[in-house]
Amino acid sequence: MLTLFALGVVFIGLLILGIPIAFALGISSVVGLLVMGKPLVTFSISMVQGIESWVLLAIPSFIFSGIVMERCGISYRLIDFARSMVGWIRGGLGMTTVVGEVLFSGVSGSTIADVSAIASLMAPPMTKAGYKPEHTASIIAGATCLGILIPPAIFMIVIGTQTATSVVGIFLAAVLPGLLAGGLLMVTIFFQAIRFQWPIDAKPNLKWFFLAFKGALVALIIPIVIIGGFRFGAFTATEAGAICAAYAVIAALFVYRNVSLKEIVKISIDTAVLTAAVVFLLGTATIYQYIMASLGVPTLLLELFKNLSPLTAFFVVSFITLLFGLVMEGLPAAVILLPVVFPVIIAKGIHPIHFCVVLTLAVSVGLFLPPTGAGLLLCLRLTNVRLSASFLRTYVPYLITVIVAFIIIILFPSITLLLPQNAGIK
Repeated sequence: MLTLFALGVVFIGLLILGIPIAFALGISSVVGLLVMGKPLVTFSISMVQGIESWVLLAIPSFIFSGIVMERCGISYRLIDFARSMVGWIRGGLGMTTVVGEVLFSGVSGSTIADVSAIASLMAPPMTKAGYKPEHTASIIAGATCLGILIPPAIFMIVIGTQTATSVVGIFLAAVLPGLLAGGLLMVTIFFQAIRFQWPIDAKPNLKWFFLAFKGALVALIIPIVIIGGFRFGAFTATEAGAICAAYAVIAALFVYRNVSLKEIVKISIDTAVLTAAVVFLLGTATIYQYIMASLGVPTLLLELFKNLSPLTAFFVVSFITLLFGLVMEGLPAAVILLPVVFPVIIAKGIHPIHFCVVLTLAVSVGLFLPPTGAGLLLCLRLTNVRLSASFLRTYVPYLITVIVAFIIIILFPSITLLLPQNAGIK
């Protein structure tokens, strides 16, 4: 108990002082080791073991390919393709935001990148078409919140590594829930469009559709290859990352020809810095995980949950995850929670792949919960909307839709497990 108290006080104190979470976690874990009387060599050993994983090599590859494809201007082409598909429906611009996010998230792999790209592309035309700024911000927040379920996602790679769960299985498992959630959000937008008389964006046009498809084809190949390759066991997540990175370079230099070799070198450096930050966080989290296991915290939590049904325990853990996502970014929230809750969930008989997908969405939903969700605040800043009572009233239908999708995914694990089990991943 003394170790937990010391670790918690130091960690929270460092966060209050503005110390980055990775350093706060590492320093507080060192304090925990000292209180436990463990040798400090445990620190370095645990860090090395925490980052010594072949799967983690996929992280820089996907980060690099996402940045390169974004620099190529691929987000514009994907949005144009999305408009050609659903722009003819009432509220077409709102629906384009959802479809565009589904397409773009399969390329970027980053929620923050999605928010930035989608907000910059969709906010001006939606405002011009008569959408109130509060509705624009709400639709963009709802769409980018759900986009994390479309692979590849850096977050899925991390939690797969932390829980020794198949990353390929998680990628495949997230596809159908992501499409389901996006479909529910589009239904909500349609009824809102009728209520507020939002215009039809454009008339159906087959010529436009085929031209837009041709322009977006280079980017669309990435998620198709990734999901198809995983489904048929053609390659691992690490190999998929390498394929995407090589493909992005070829597309930038020889297809679009709008990114120079010098810029690619600069992107490589930026990728290395971002990867180092993620890997350092994982290293420090491994020490924290060691301390939690040594103190028997998962066993204690399992004892507290012993009278709860598996479904009730799953909902409780999911709610706790939502709260963590509300106060800190996704990866830190995950690495802090996983060592404590994952053994409990597995002991309750929940499938690890299903849990990892639900955890991914739970953290993402937390990022878009008012008043402090980092994703929501970024979206509001990019759309020049204040966090006010007026915005919250507008945001409620979209937030309820996201929560309903979240609950459906928890209640029906068959939606999540269909593709991985069909691919032979147990």
